[in-house]
Amino acid sequence: MGWLRPRVGDVGLALLVTAIGVVGTVAVHRWAGHGEHRLDGLGIAFVVVAGFALVWRRRVPLVSLGVVAVAVSGYLVAGYRYGPILLMLLVAVYTAARHRPPRTAGIAAGAALLLLWAHALVTGSWAGLLPSSAWVLVPFAAGLVARTQAEGVARQRSEALRRSVDDERLRIAQEVHDVVGHGLAAIKMQADVALHVLPKKPEQAEIALNAISRTSSDALDELRSTLAMVRTGTGRGPEPGLSRAHDLVNRTRDAGVDVSLRVRGERPELPKSVDLTGYRILQESLTNVLRHSHEQRAEVTIDYSPQEVGIEITNPSPASAGGDGLGIPGMRRRVEALGGEFGAGSSGGRFRVRARLPIGEQP
Repeated sequence: MGWLRPRVGDVGLALLVTAIGVVGTVAVHRWAGHGEHRLDGLGIAFVVVAGFALVWRRRVPLVSLGVVAVAVSGYLVAGYRYGPILLMLLVAVYTAARHRPPRTAGIAAGAALLLLWAHALVTGSWAGLLPSSAWVLVPFAAGLVARTQAEGVARQRSEALRRSVDDERLRIAQEVHDVVGHGLAAIKMQADVALHVLPKKPEQAEIALNAISRTSSDALDELRSTLAMVRTGTGRGPEPGLSRAHDLVNRTRDAGVDVSLRVRGERPELPKSVDLTGYRILQESLTNVLRHSHEQRAEVTIDYSPQEVGIEITNPSPASAGGDGLGIPGMRRRVEALGGEFGAGSSGGRFRVRARLPIGEQP
């Protein structure tokens, strides 16, 4: 029965409205004169019942509205003067429209309006019929507006949460794609070499197998660090960054690609996001060379300046990003997220990837 437990705020509101209702009703009958019936205990009882019904206005708004409507109708049919009891009807109608579906709330508000009109049938006082209707129609409209606005805010929050989850999934997929893709491409190349030379030159096959062991170990360590960073926000072991560019180039060389690395300028202190993005661009580009280039050669240039980092990777044949949709598009998303510039394409028989990453304050 926890759903019947009233909320503290509703109890406070009900007590406040009841006190105002009792004091105001007494004042109205004393100063403005009595209606067809002198104010007595029954009139006060109607006010108290209507006020206390608001204790459960958000728990059971339709029940609360029904009790208030009956109390107000009884008050008016008994011939008491219009007074603060109508304020309780206003609160009950608003709450029903705010917290219940429009169709259900509309039926309940219509029933309350009919009960409010009952005193006109009994007393024949048709003049006050239209003004009294405003005590139902106005709060009902206000409640619908508040409900619509709240639902709009809830939809926006839900959509923002969904986009956040989708972005996080894409980020994780991109990280795993970059780490695993590079490692597997290097391992495949080294395995092909081992199989090719094994019958005639087993000693060279042993070199390739050792390279496979090192590459797989490095890839597993980087994958564990990446997944740990995704789970906890902090990785285990050295974090990927451009400071490890030489290690990445050496692993690619071990896989059989002739890679030349040129670094210009003095490496400044880089934001983590820029450092990781630069490393992933270099990693993905070399992976594409391993997977797609017919000539296993690549040239890498890293250009440091106080304002930005420039990265360029070229190879003699037009490599592509593959068909999984996470290669070049993924690199482009990373760079644009940092406010940088990215380009990739073939020209003059060479495939070139360029990225410029701003070091300053990120947008």
